[in-house]
Amino acid sequence: MGRTKYVKVWNLDSLFPEGSKSTQFQDHVNQLETDVSAMELYMEQYNKSLSGNANHVKYILEQLSKIRLNLSQANSYITCLLAQNTKDHEAYKLKEVTSSITARYDSILKIFQHAILRTTEQAWQKILGHEVLKDYSFILNNWRSKAERYENVELEGIISDLKMNGFDAWEQFYRSLIGSIKVKVKKDDALKEFSVGQTINLRSHADENVRKTAHEAMENVWREKQDIFAQILNRVAGFRIQINRNRGIDTLSDSLFDNRMTEKTLNAMWSAVNKYKHPFTAYLNEKAKLYGDNKMKSYNFWAPIGDNNQSLTYDDAVDFILEQFSSFGDKSESFSQQAFHEGWIEAEDRTNKSPIAFCASFPRSAESRIFMTFNGSMTNVLTLAHELGHAFHNEAMKSVHGFNRQYPLTMAETASTFSEQIILDAALEKAESAKEKLQILDEKLKRSVMNFMNMHSRFLFEKWFYVEREKGYVSATKLNELMQDAFEVAYDGSFDQPSLYSWVWTPHYYLTQSPFYNYPYTFGYLFSISLYAKAKEVGKGFEKNYISLLRDSGSMSIEELMKEHLGEDITSEDFWEKGLKLCVRDAEDFIELVHDMNQEDKK
Repeated sequence: MGRTKYVKVWNLDSLFPEGSKSTQFQDHVNQLETDVSAMELYMEQYNKSLSGNANHVKYILEQLSKIRLNLSQANSYITCLLAQNTKDHEAYKLKEVTSSITARYDSILKIFQHAILRTTEQAWQKILGHEVLKDYSFILNNWRSKAERYENVELEGIISDLKMNGFDAWEQFYRSLIGSIKVKVKKDDALKEFSVGQTINLRSHADENVRKTAHEAMENVWREKQDIFAQILNRVAGFRIQINRNRGIDTLSDSLFDNRMTEKTLNAMWSAVNKYKHPFTAYLNEKAKLYGDNKMKSYNFWAPIGDNNQSLTYDDAVDFILEQFSSFGDKSESFSQQAFHEGWIEAEDRTNKSPIAFCASFPRSAESRIFMTFNGSMTNVLTLAHELGHAFHNEAMKSVHGFNRQYPLTMAETASTFSEQIILDAALEKAESAKEKLQILDEKLKRSVMNFMNMHSRFLFEKWFYVEREKGYVSATKLNELMQDAFEVAYDGSFDQPSLYSWVWTPHYYLTQSPFYNYPYTFGYLFSISLYAKAKEVGKGFEKNYISLLRDSGSMSIEELMKEHLGEDITSEDFWEKGLKLCVRDAEDFIELVHDMNQEDKK
């Protein structure tokens, strides 16, 4: 037996013992219902009087914040239960209860936001100017703006009532369905059964036959079930479109508002990305040649370079991550030590687990939980570092007022990709041979391609899909066509045999809370690269500035945050080109290294 310094199974009992049958969790839920009922009565009176008293506003903020933190604690716990065992039927029952409470909480919050909107400008400025509200001006003004977008109070109440058994239910059905699917793949001369998550992990298997077989087996499953998933996706999008049609807004602008980001910034980012795609198509073509192909086949994209059969143990992976985080900063290391030693991470490779890696925040107990399936690949190591980055962001904000912890998705993907950069850079520095350096460069470039090309394909697909959905039901055949077109444009024609069913197994399209959860990854990736370049210049002292930036990420717009902490104008393409040029250098180094190695082989 090998050593087991770090356990692969998380500890949820320290949060609520006995899983989905926990009496402590039931007590927590009962208290939530009591608190929500009390606030419903209070808001009914406040909405009638609109007293304009700053102390009343502060009281409402404190009570709503307390409910929100406890709701997050409950919802995160249920998410973890369902991820670790997709057949936990008791957890589904609990989800229905907390979804109902969440809908009631959302209604209270919207009533308060509309009360803010109905307050006269003069009275509003007087309220904001009070000392007790000095830390909440950003979130309160944000709510006032949001209420202007969603002016129909009656409509918003109906939406909240319908979300649990309408909108949100479709997302939960998707998660349940995909978690229950088994894929039969021939591996080690035997036909074996894998979960979707385990099958996806086979993309990085050393044997091309295994990769190809796994790819084809998954495609066959999706082909068989495509009409079911088309139904789910159409219902999610149809519900959202109907809501936004009544609100008088479109889905992309709604996403940008929630991300506290202007369309000018988004357009500048994608415009810069499009300018710099050629070096990455050159990388893909060069890598394809290593497998005897002219174009990169999708099932070879995640493949290791050469005869790299290295498989890291979980212990070695954790030790490597801890070593690199310690070189960045003391707080990063001590926090990660806590996560690994206190059972915050679920990494065991087994069936009946969800295929989706995530980090869940437990703000009431100031903890996080990380979920993934670890099989020893470098990709898994980077996934683990990625989710630890999310957890560190949660840690950086634990001293901040509840509502000021609500950072947008654009910032959510910054700390995670920053953590990946630390690991990749360290691995590159430790490379002892040209072959090993090539392998690490490949890992870095995979992430560039994912963020510049794959995320662009997702953005284009979702944008085009919503245009089609406005006209009516979009068939599975049409969805495949849209996916094909998105791949062609985003990958500049450099990808061969892409998964036309990636709209099925990409969970982000089915998130009811977050449409267009694609461009935030590209934003976070490019931003984190710029941050990491600064960190390399400053050294360990940068960690303090980094934590300050993360701490402010919930109380400023994205443009203001970058101007405040970096002095940068992110509405300009120039900002985005800085990060892109660093990634282009990786592509050029990869191609040059391949050519040098080929020349050596010919000698």
